[in-house]
Parts: sequence; structure tokens; C-alpha cells
Amino acid sequence: MASPNSTFTELVSTTFNKHRKDVKDNVSKNNALLRRIYDKGNYRKEDGGLTIVCPLDYAENTTYQRYSDWDTLNIQASDVISAAQYQWRQIALSVVSSGRELRINSGDSRIINLAKAKIKNAIRTFKNNFSSDMYSAGSLTNQIGGLQSLIADAGTGTVGGIDSSTYTFWQNEVQSAAAPLQGGSAITPGPTTMESLWLPLWLELVRGEDKPDLIVCSNEYYTYYEQSQTSMKLYTSSQMAQGGFVSLKYKTADVIFDGGSGIPAAHAYFINTDYLDLVVHSQADLDELEEVRPVNQDGAVVTFLWIGNLTCSNRARQGVQKA
Repeated sequence: MASPNSTFTELVSTTFNKHRKDVKDNVSKNNALLRRIYDKGNYRKEDGGLTIVCPLDYAENTTYQRYSDWDTLNIQASDVISAAQYQWRQIALSVVSSGRELRINSGDSRIINLAKAKIKNAIRTFKNNFSSDMYSAGSLTNQIGGLQSLIADAGTGTVGGIDSSTYTFWQNEVQSAAAPLQGGSAITPGPTTMESLWLPLWLELVRGEDKPDLIVCSNEYYTYYEQSQTSMKLYTSSQMAQGGFVSLKYKTADVIFDGGSGIPAAHAYFINTDYLDLVVHSQADLDELEEVRPVNQDGAVVTFLWIGNLTCSNRARQGVQKA
């Protein structure tokens, strides 16, 4: 007869692996940014490397010239490509049960219920913490760099190993109500002022067809924007609605509140998700670590690993509106 330890381990492993996609779907249903990344196919796997290398297209090709007849053509090499390097960040999630707990629940139905309860708790824990990480500044030890890092309140900082104070092309846009992009005195955010704050930021971020496709708001900023649309509220889109999100439109971008996901208060992020990727290691996408049994303790441990980071290849096309 199989021991309670081995039965529990097998149940947890089988159940978690069977529902691994559901786990990630469950997280994305509670985070609008993650939902968009999944929908656009920007959740990608890499096999390894010391860092996550993200190529950048940051300068124009200097050989463009207008010429006539036998003019000498410019064939000088142009350094238009560089790369940001993001560190691999590691997350471990363990489902643990003591030997006493396993033996008390050693019957077939009891051990199955115990495993289900432990997995449900693990999924909820991963969902809440990873969602917060997506909006973080990456300031906690081994934390991924979230939106507060990639789209910083100051617009500067060292991201992906590139110091944006030195390389100004690597700065994101900032619309501060205290010091508006359009100049003039401070603007108090509210239903009557949101569009006056958003338009200058939007215009800074648009380059032809290259424009933000997602505006993620804290609860109060979403409230201000919706209240400002008293004459006509344009709701969208069917894809986001299927993901559980109700959104408005600003220009061509979806406007979504994500207040329960870790977004800081009094913030609206203007995101061009073409340049955002969530990169995960191909061998650690909530994959199970080989079974671990404490040598001097009575219990069972099943650990799942996630290794990756959130990356950005063009900060100049990202913006934040803050108080």
C-alpha cells in the first residue's frame, strides 16, 4: 500500500501539472496587463542564457541620403541596434504537508480533499503575489521588475542595464499633475481635468501607427475618467470582456481599472504592449522540482518553480500619468 506521503505527492503533482495552464489563466483574469500580454502572444519562453537579452531599435540609420546621378553613396556602418539585459528572477511555490496531517487524512477521499485544499491555497497565493509583482518597482529581493520600474514615475532609472540618465532615448514619458507636460500651473486630477492631462501624454507617445493600446488605471483615476465621459461612454472590447474586464476607450486604447492587482494609487499607465514581453525559462514555467523529503523531519514537500522577468524594448513609447 502506498504511504500517505507518496500518495499526497503524486496527487499534488498530477493535479497541479494538469491544471498549470488554468493557474496562469486564473492569474491573468485578475490582472489586465497580464491578460493583454497573454492575448498578444507576448508571453514567451527562452532556453537559458546568463541574462534575458532584449534587442533595441533606438536610432535611425544614418546612411539615408538624397542623391543625384554619380554622387558617392554613404555606406558607413550604422550602430542602430543595442540590447537591454534583464536578470532572471526566480519564484518558488511549495505545497507542504506534515506527516501528522497526512496520516490523519490517509483515507482516499480525505487525502484527495487535502491535496485539493493545498493546491487551491497555492494557486491563490501565486495569483495575488505575481499580480503585485507585475506592477512593482522590483525593489524586493529577487522580485521581477514591474511597471513601476519599466515606466517609472521619474521617467529615468537604470532598466535592463541601461542608465537612462546617460542614454535619454531610454526614458519613459511622464505626465505629472503637479508639473504638466503642457506647462502652466498644477492641475488637480478630477472628472473635469482628466482629458486635459491625458491628451498631451498621448500625443507624446504616438508615432504614426505606433501608439498605446492599453491604459491601466488605479480605481480613482478610472473613476475620474468614466465620470468625465458623461455624454458618451464607449465600452470595449469583446476580447477584454471575455477575460472578465470591463473597459472604456480613449482614442484607440482600452482603458481599464486594475486597482486590485497591485497598481499604485493615483496612477494611469499608457502602455504600448508591442514592446512588453513576459519572458519565462522553458524549464521553469511553474514546473515541478524533483520531489524533496526532509531528512530530519516528517513530511512531504512539492515545489514548483517560475523563472523569468518582465521586459521592455522601447521605454520611450511608454508613459505614466501621476498626481
